[in-house]
Formats: sequence, C-alpha cells, structure tokens
Amino acid sequence: MTLESERLQLQEISWDDLSEIHTLHSYSEVDKYNTLGIPKDIEETKEVIRPLIAAQKSENRKSYFWKIVIKNTKEFIGIAGINLSLNKFKLGEIYYKLLPSSWGNGYATEVSKALIKSGFEDFKLHKIEAGVSTENIASIKVLEKSGMTREGLRRKILPIRGEWKDNYHYAIVEDDPMDY
Repeated sequence: MTLESERLQLQEISWDDLSEIHTLHSYSEVDKYNTLGIPKDIEETKEVIRPLIAAQKSENRKSYFWKIVIKNTKEFIGIAGINLSLNKFKLGEIYYKLLPSSWGNGYATEVSKALIKSGFEDFKLHKIEAGVSTENIASIKVLEKSGMTREGLRRKILPIRGEWKDNYHYAIVEDDPMDY
C-alpha cells in the first residue's frame, strides 16, 4: 500500500530501508520526544522493524509502516505509520518522524493529512488519534493544522530518557471538518 500527497510518497518499508531508518532513529533531535530511544546499533533497529515488516503479510493486519520519500527525487526523509484497533472501534493512531534536514518545509503536516485521509477513506475509520509530548510544540502545531483537536492530557505516560513526560491526546472523527 502506497500513499501520496502533493510532494511526498509513503511507501511500505523493506529490509533495504534498514540503514536509512537506523540513521533517522540515531539523531538526538529526532529522539528528543521519542519513547524508542537512540538504538545502540543497527541490530537493535532491525529488531524494531522486524515485526513491522512481518505485519505486511498478515491477513488481519493492524499495523502499517511507511518510509516517506520526496516524490520527484525519491529522497528518504522519514517514516510514518498507523496502528488500527479492533474493527468494532474503527480507531487508528498515527505517527511520523522526519529527518531534521526536512523540518520546517510543511512535510510533517502533509504526511499527517495523508495518514488521516487514508484512515478515513481506505481503512473506513471512525476516529483517528495521535499522542504528542506536551513539550513538542512543532508536532502539536502539525496535528492542529491537520484538523485534529486536543482532547486531553495524559499525565506522566511517556518514558523519555529516564523521565516520565506528559502527553497531549489529539483526535479527529469522521464527521469533523476535513482539510486534506
């Protein structure tokens, strides 16, 4: 499954993307609000993406993970994903990470909107959620520009570098105004 936006393409990952994903996860700037932590080596990154690649063959798939590339150059700029709930709830959670060199170009908002659009149109979801550290101002702006509403605060839920951080809970439902 491939997703597209005006300037970007989201392509399902393969083992060929291991090195680029490892590099992305190795940036301290990317890790600042990330619960994953900086991998100690490429083998650790391999173990993180192994279940995401294996999920591609699952009949009742609940997890999608894409690399983000610029359409006209095929340059890798990040990753994105959506996790789906049980069918009864019609709920999905989106996430994204971009290389620092790609920040400030509107790519994260473009990715977020593409994920939301796919969630409603392809996966027929009722609600799409995202969590964000209360300190991550840039990502908060992305979610709000994508049409999501802050629904609440989850206190001390994110384990980031040995500290428990607060998380804002954002969501959009299928009958909210859409801008994608």
